[in-house]
Parts: sequence; structure tokens; C-alpha cells
Amino acid sequence: MRDVRLAPRIALASVLAGGCALAAPARADVTDRVTRTVALSQGKPVRIDATIADLTILGSNRPDMTIEIIRHAPTQTELNRFTPVIDDTGDGVRITVVQDADGREPRLKSDIVVHAPAGAVLQSVRVFEGRVRISGMTGACDVDLRRGAIEAAGLSGRIRLETGIGSLDVRDSLLTPGGMMRLRVFNGPLRVRFARAPDNARILAVTFNGTLTSDIPLTMKDRFGPRFGETTLGSGDPVLSADVVKGDIAIGVERR
Repeated sequence: MRDVRLAPRIALASVLAGGCALAAPARADVTDRVTRTVALSQGKPVRIDATIADLTILGSNRPDMTIEIIRHAPTQTELNRFTPVIDDTGDGVRITVVQDADGREPRLKSDIVVHAPAGAVLQSVRVFEGRVRISGMTGACDVDLRRGAIEAAGLSGRIRLETGIGSLDVRDSLLTPGGMMRLRVFNGPLRVRFARAPDNARILAVTFNGTLTSDIPLTMKDRFGPRFGETTLGSGDPVLSADVVKGDIAIGVERR
């Protein structure tokens, strides 16, 4: 017959064993790092493609471009499924961290940081899922993120930012002569905040299913169907176009 006096000790031992098992640290991901600096002549286009990534692009007064890519995966074998490529040719710089066979595995993730000349031409930035932060760019940028948030600050020139399911925030950016700002979200909020109201601009904003608010007075058409607002300031150039299928649009001006 089992000695009942042993039962508490056995139970305690089981609890301690279970606690030790729970306290055991999880196996860390495998990571690696690639860094490179490339010369970037004026007007040379930059193209970036990534599957799952947090991408940061920082513009400043510098003549070259540095790229840092840190990859994360559960195993070395899976790390090999999304090889980083930095290709510097006569017709542009191409940066890719794309999963093999059009994969969409969220555990295979990259952190990408690009330091570039402020006037660099970001001809094409394409990320399937993650987050894109971009600041200090004054030339041209074309960013398309399918799932996730775009955060932009200090931009000017020709700006195109689009996210499918996520959010889009633009602050402290300028509408400059010869430039444009085209912003689009399929499902999520879109927010633009200026340091001051632009002197010259044509502003067009529409949301098919959401609210539209603006610190800059707009002529509104919102009694039926989509909410639409527009205005012309000064010469009417450049154009700010903001459209959302499902979500709110807010256009703000800092109050000083």
C-alpha cells in the first residue's frame, strides 16, 4: 500500500519539476548581420524589396548609402530561405530580402536600416508585411506596404506612400514646387500633420467608409456616399491626394 505520508512530497516534487520546465529559456532565434556601404551618384535609383521586415530609411547630408540587414529565423536552414542581396550596378542599387518560392512565413523576418543621401531617389520600396519608417528624404520616394504601418516625417519632393491593411502617418513634411504627395490606405487610418499650412497646394481627400476632418478648411461633399473634401491654396500646385477605402482621414496643422 502506498504511504500517504509520501503524497505531499511527491506532489511538491512534481510541481518543482514542472516549474523548472516552464522556467527553461526558449531557444533563441538564429540571426545574422550584413552591412555594406555603396556610392550613390545623384539620380541613381534605389529599389528595395522585402517579405517580412521592419524597414527604416533615414535621409541626411551624406554622399553614400549604408545598408544594414539583420535576419531572424528559428533555424539556420530556415535562415537560408531568404538570402539578402545588395546589388550595385550602373542602373541603380537593388536591396532584396525576399523569401524563396514567394513564401510568407512570419518567423522569417528582417530588420533593415538604410542611411541615404536626403536627395536619393527611392524608386520602388516594396514590403509585404511589417513596418516602414522613413524620414529626411527630399527627392522622391515610392513606398508600398501590403500589411502594416508606415510612419513618415520630414519628407518633401515627390512622395507616394501606400499601405493595404494598416495605418499611414505623415508629419512635419512639405509640399514643394514640382513635387506631390499621394497617400493611400485600403483599410485603416490616414493622418497628415503639417508644421504650418502650405501656401500653395491643391488638396483632395476622400474616404469611402469613414470620417474626414481637416484643420485646413475644405469644401466638403459628405451628405451621401463617400466623404470628399477639396481646396485650392495659392497657385494650386503641388497636389496632396489622400484616399482611403475603409478608415478615417485627418489633416492637421500644428498650433503654435
